[in-house]
Amino acid sequence: MESEINRFLRIREITEEIVSPLETEDFVVQPIEDVSPPKWHLAHTTWFFENFILVKFLTNYQLFDDQFAYLFNSYYESQGDRILRNTRGSLSRPTTARIFEYRKHVDKAMKLLFEKQHLMHEELLTFFEIGLNHEQQHQELLITDIKYILGSNPLLPVYHKTKTATLTAPLELNWLGVEAGVYEIGHSGKDFSFDNELGRHKVYLTDFECMDRLVSNEEYLEFMQDGGYSNPALWLSEGWSWVEENKAEAPFYWYKKEDEWWNYTLHGAEKLNANAPVIHVNFYEAEAFARWKGMRLLTEFEWEIAARRYGQNENAQFQDTQLYQPKYNQGSNQFFGTAWEWTNSAYLPYPNYVQEAGALGEYNGKFMINQMVLRGGSCATPKDHFRISYRNFFHAHLQWQFTGIRLARNKK
Repeated sequence: MESEINRFLRIREITEEIVSPLETEDFVVQPIEDVSPPKWHLAHTTWFFENFILVKFLTNYQLFDDQFAYLFNSYYESQGDRILRNTRGSLSRPTTARIFEYRKHVDKAMKLLFEKQHLMHEELLTFFEIGLNHEQQHQELLITDIKYILGSNPLLPVYHKTKTATLTAPLELNWLGVEAGVYEIGHSGKDFSFDNELGRHKVYLTDFECMDRLVSNEEYLEFMQDGGYSNPALWLSEGWSWVEENKAEAPFYWYKKEDEWWNYTLHGAEKLNANAPVIHVNFYEAEAFARWKGMRLLTEFEWEIAARRYGQNENAQFQDTQLYQPKYNQGSNQFFGTAWEWTNSAYLPYPNYVQEAGALGEYNGKFMINQMVLRGGSCATPKDHFRISYRNFFHAHLQWQFTGIRLARNKK
């Protein structure tokens, strides 16, 4: 069994492998507020271990730099003041080299802590496990933020040269049925989960069916060609306002070149593969597409029950494949990995949910407003970080994550 300190070092190393293809200038770019510079991710995940573990549990620990808490705290009000989120790209100093020194400093101290601590304090272990999962969340954010940074560059630089997507045809569409009944939802067992997965409870579901794969680019193109972005009857009111305000006409990263659709990928600019799952659509687009098809999106509860029954981990496309352009996988039903699936469920607490006190309570609970739940993981999600009960959440207008669509319908 992998030791805790080796697991820590492995996860930390993966983070640095993700940024290894970048040039120095790439580390400080922040095109929009939602996208953080890679340098900031590297420092923030390090600050988490320093602030919540080393300062509390390692005797005589010396802060690497007493200004870093102000620079690299994200949203923890309980942990003091911090820079504004939209100014992270102004941090030309500290240098990227110094951030890597910071990571080495903290990693060395964490190793020392584990050598000294024969009986780990329960609070220490709690923050340690959250810290590892927090870093894995930022690994996914690093990949999606790097894609936005490079995809915003008019040169459309290549991030990853060694992997390309296989041009496979979309799988024949079948429908997966779930009968009406009372089902249990939420995380169970003693293995790690975030607090927003807890409060396991029963829900009643009516008969429904869902697609056994994700919607393809070709299917989404049909929606576009039928005037999907110019028909307000297909859109929620907020969604139509978003279309008009942004002059939206296609998923994010798509662009026209000599009357053909292309898209930017982390492997470079490519002619659009019609036979791949559509990604980088927001909730408004997913819901409008479903309405155009005369269907709907799954609720997060329907998704969880269908995934428990039909999901298969074999051939699932997670971060470990290093293929950051989704493809279809025979026999997987696409429930795990590939693309996060928008659900028609608002991000709200489960029954009996109790928000943790202090900093841990700021991790998930305070965001349970005006956001929608996504399920399933993506091609940028670490495989050992994912659980069926995992609840991701984003605002309805956001497109920069690897987000896709699975349709549902009432059972015939």
